[in-house]
Amino acid sequence: MPKLKINIITLFPKLFEEFKNVLPFKRALEKDLIELNIINLRDYAIDERGTVDDKPYGGGTGMILRIEPIFKALENIVDKNEVIVLNPKGQIFDQKLANELKDKSSLTFICGRYEGIDQRVIDNLATREVSIGEYVCSGGEAPTIVMLEAILRLLPEVLEEEVTLNESFQENVTEYPQYTRPEVFNGIKVPDVLISGNHKEIENWKKQNSKKIS
Repeated sequence: MPKLKINIITLFPKLFEEFKNVLPFKRALEKDLIELNIINLRDYAIDERGTVDDKPYGGGTGMILRIEPIFKALENIVDKNEVIVLNPKGQIFDQKLANELKDKSSLTFICGRYEGIDQRVIDNLATREVSIGEYVCSGGEAPTIVMLEAILRLLPEVLEEEVTLNESFQENVTEYPQYTRPEVFNGIKVPDVLISGNHKEIENWKKQNSKKIS
């Protein structure tokens, strides 16, 4: 299976360094399933001061990321199969999209900051806009991490296949409640069926307690 190439264009590359040491990132790197390229947008600044943003035309609060640094950063990426801008206005990220994106040859994430990104990036350089929910983050870094957490765990060998096949949202249901030892804690008991040893009844209980998604 060819490696999934992941490019992240960001003003805060250090935010991603720690995640390389935890699952699912660590396992995907150890198994050589991904190639991770973290790109500091300031390396492509328009001047020696590191300028990557400017005031919006027409007025307004805050600063907007300029098109030139992003264009230059993208020029140095060979495989741009999917170029994603994180944007509250974009397609809502879900398990179906995670499964779709895991099969791409490459994923390039453009992490906005401040008040947004020049619209010409979205219209001419990106292949899609994605949102992780109907709320606003200060930048695209956290949403990128959320998306990669969901995508990378679906790659073969990152987790056991049974884990990803039976978890929430894969079959249009959320997972049943789960319990572990002790059997009784402060008078609160694990459901009797789960410790009955009756595998058929246990499977029925799991199905009954999995919530269908409308």
